[in-house]
Amino acid sequence: MRATVYIETTIPSYLTAIPSRDIFQLVRQSITRQWWETKRQDYDIVTSDFTVTECKKGDPAAAERRTNCIRGIPLLRITDDIYSLSNSYMELLSIPNDSKIDTLHLAICVANQIDYLLTWNCKHLGPVTMQRIQIYNDRRDLFVPILATPEAFFDEREFNHELF
Repeated sequence: MRATVYIETTIPSYLTAIPSRDIFQLVRQSITRQWWETKRQDYDIVTSDFTVTECKKGDPAAAERRTNCIRGIPLLRITDDIYSLSNSYMELLSIPNDSKIDTLHLAICVANQIDYLLTWNCKHLGPVTMQRIQIYNDRRDLFVPILATPEAFFDEREFNHELF
């Protein structure tokens, strides 16, 4: 059985964005493209309506590119339990209401036992936060997904350092 990867919105955003002038953003775009082209097929990829809705926001042309790249990816069902777990994470981590989507993505992964939550958004779900989630979930016998950026799937030997 292959590992599962949940794609949240930053992945199609970096994948389809016009090359950035900011070197850090450009590197993330390159790494995301490399992951998409060389690693994606090794995993069962899933997402949710939350990702689809977020991808549709903003500039219409960019929104179309984002939604086109995730078209056909299976969507996980959203339940009341996911909303409840998300609320618990918001309280546990003191996450502001305008960032609730971060905890919804996490709750979907937990509820569906998805191996990896693939994201570039580590503001609210970074390593220190994930330690707290690990403890919280362990105490409740809940699954703990691995929060990962696309670069975590490469080792130095196989990574292509070219930006274009």
